Amino acid sequence: MENYFEIGKITGTHGIRGTMRVFPTTQDPTRFEKLKEIIVEVRNKQEVFHIKKVAYQKNMILLTVKEIDDINVAELYKNGRILIPDAVAIPLEEDEYYTRDLYGMKVVTDEGEELGELVKIYETGANDVYAVKKAEDKKELLIPAIKDCILKVDIKEHTMTVHLLEGLR
Repeated sequence: MENYFEIGKITGTHGIRGTMRVFPTTQDPTRFEKLKEIIVEVRNKQEVFHIKKVAYQKNMILLTVKEIDDINVAELYKNGRILIPDAVAIPLEEDEYYTRDLYGMKVVTDEGEELGELVKIYETGANDVYAVKKAEDKKELLIPAIKDCILKVDIKEHTMTVHLLEGLR
């Protein structure tokens, strides 16, 4: 089964010719211009659309697809998720990884202590913060996603090695 990335959410329509207003959930909203087609998932159903035009309005993307030319049809896709297959995702650089691959990862310290599994990622202004939790604990351990703390991320072994700075416990 193929994996997909969500790159936007359809929030409504724009005009009467079926243009959709999209809130981008990707770090690079201009990526829509590089795509020929997208997958829209709404009500657990996926449909492929071919991009005709991409425009920008404030923090939104105005997306026109070849298959829709009427506001009433476009309305049916409101609240839909815009997906792309992994194959057309932006390639990763060395020491980069997709955040979706981090969830459920076993987290251990550089001294070999098992801290639990990564259960949540908080996006802050400066850097992400990883919430790590043991099954039997109620409290989360928050670890900033900075080079001083995150020593190694092994996607194949599904393990993250961290160094706990003083005061993090």
